[in-house]
Amino acid sequence: MNEALSRDKRNMKIGSAGLAAQVGLPMEPTTRAVLLEHRHRPPLHRACQLERSMLQQADLVLAMERRHIDGIYRIAPEARGKTFLLGKWQGELEIQDPFRRERTAFEQAYRQIRTAVEAWTVRLGH
Repeated sequence: MNEALSRDKRNMKIGSAGLAAQVGLPMEPTTRAVLLEHRHRPPLHRACQLERSMLQQADLVLAMERRHIDGIYRIAPEARGKTFLLGKWQGELEIQDPFRRERTAFEQAYRQIRTAVEAWTVRLGH
């Protein structure tokens, strides 16, 4: 969802990977439906596992939850200093992963991600 909401930001390359990804699976159907209902074009996304090389190449790493940041640091301790919560500008908001939850959780995550992406876009000057 974050990738879809961030994609239109110019001069940014946005990627998405998971700490416990079910590699190769397509986007969760409820995520896709929520994005379409809000007039976003879902990316042709396949789940991929986060790798150290991805973190080393990234200028900025955003995570939805603090436990994700802990996992990122276990993979690449050098990612400290460029890894933040996506909800940093909303009072260090942790955005709960809606996977395997009710549709309302997906809607809430969508709203939180949209607000967070807009805040990061302003902070980054895009």
